[in-house]
Amino acid sequence: MMMNSMKSQFNVTKGTCIDGKWHKNRYLIEKELGYGANGVVYLARLKGTLVALKMSDNGLSVTSEVNVLKSFSKVQGSTLGPSLLDVDDWKTSQGKTYSFYVMEYIHGPDLLKFIESNGSSWTIVLILQLLNDLDQLHRAGWVFGDLKPENLIVTGPPPKIRCIDVGGTTMKGRAIKEFTEFYDRGYWGLGSRKADPAYDLFATAMIFINCAYPSRFNKDSGGLDQLRGRVKQSKLLQPYEQVIVGALKGRYQSALEMKRALLDEMSALQTKKNTKTVTRNAKAANQSAPIRSRSRQHKKSKGGFKETVMLILVISCLYFFYIYGQLV
Repeated sequence: MMMNSMKSQFNVTKGTCIDGKWHKNRYLIEKELGYGANGVVYLARLKGTLVALKMSDNGLSVTSEVNVLKSFSKVQGSTLGPSLLDVDDWKTSQGKTYSFYVMEYIHGPDLLKFIESNGSSWTIVLILQLLNDLDQLHRAGWVFGDLKPENLIVTGPPPKIRCIDVGGTTMKGRAIKEFTEFYDRGYWGLGSRKADPAYDLFATAMIFINCAYPSRFNKDSGGLDQLRGRVKQSKLLQPYEQVIVGALKGRYQSALEMKRALLDEMSALQTKKNTKTVTRNAKAANQSAPIRSRSRQHKKSKGGFKETVMLILVISCLYFFYIYGQLV
């Protein structure tokens, strides 16, 4: 109800012009992209370029999210969040003033839709990418918080995972600002809502599980047993059970540690696969050996018979010429 009220009070429809009070940039609204507890995001155009514009009636929320995006820009090599383009206020014709900021528009399918279209083999690749970016974010002192597939867009080519909403991003040590129950360790009774790297890693494990169960599932018995049972039932998740359950239990202290554990599992799986291939080929070679041996024996026997016949003919010829010579 509160979010619907927030949407209606802005009264921003397609074709509306948002004129920045301070920087004088004019944004033409194309459509609404989404909304949450802290504001509404619109697709807009700035001189022909598509951008994402987030508007809020909460100035502190805007300031907080802008600080997060500025922090992202300082993390070398990280592309987890969108680039910050502008921060300003908009004064409506009714005299009300709303704060807004403008971001890079990240276009593409969300994580689950991308995997549905391109195959489950992409799951582990994108999870590893996510962990790499989370490691950079955590090193900068932030925890993402509201981590879920809807907030993860896959751009490319080559496919690259990006985030479109930093509203839940929280400084380490503080209480998580926003969360979605399915990905929240507190909801499953497996930890607190304190912002630490393990909170994001729990959510990453739940995203991995969500990739195997796109419709999600309801909490019944709850806790680790229910989640472990779902992992065991999935062919996609079974090979990585140890790592997924480890993240659910808070075993990993950093995203890099979880990433290395997944890579170790992948390496072990490949080694096991190669061993099976070698064993299968060796068994096939052993089975065909008697056939080749019998073939060689047959050829050898056939060759010996020919040699015997030739020898008899030669001896017969020599004997004939000997007798002929005696007669003459």
